[in-house]
Amino acid sequence: MTTSQPGRPAPARPISSDTARRYEFRFDPVFRLPLALLGVRPGTAVVELDADTLTVRFGPWRLRTARSNITGVERAGPYRWWRVIGPHISQVDRGVSFGTTTTAGVCVRFASPVPALLPTARLRHPGLTVTVADPDGLVRALGAPSPG
Repeated sequence: MTTSQPGRPAPARPISSDTARRYEFRFDPVFRLPLALLGVRPGTAVVELDADTLTVRFGPWRLRTARSNITGVERAGPYRWWRVIGPHISQVDRGVSFGTTTTAGVCVRFASPVPALLPTARLRHPGLTVTVADPDGLVRALGAPSPG
């Protein structure tokens, strides 16, 4: 597994079946305490990408989908804090946001909507926004064809 120092993005490595890239969330200091009350801390928030799967852990919330389900990815932001900080559902398209900073993030679109916020699979999201420390690296990795 790739590791990084706090505040620094993990170095990119080629994706193979036995390695995964980890993308830590960037935490704005002003939002650390409110997010921690929700269970979202640097140790509980991460995006992982391997050859087959995108997995997001955001405190108690999880999102997992096959890389083949990803239809688009782009860098986005800056954001208004009330629209991105914490777990959110977009009122426009039902996409899910996992936000820890207003600076920048990555928007991912899915061919088939996926569950993330509710313990049941009834509510599904057609897209995902995450505010990782290395948005450009995540965009490159998600935009690259999966190996194999």
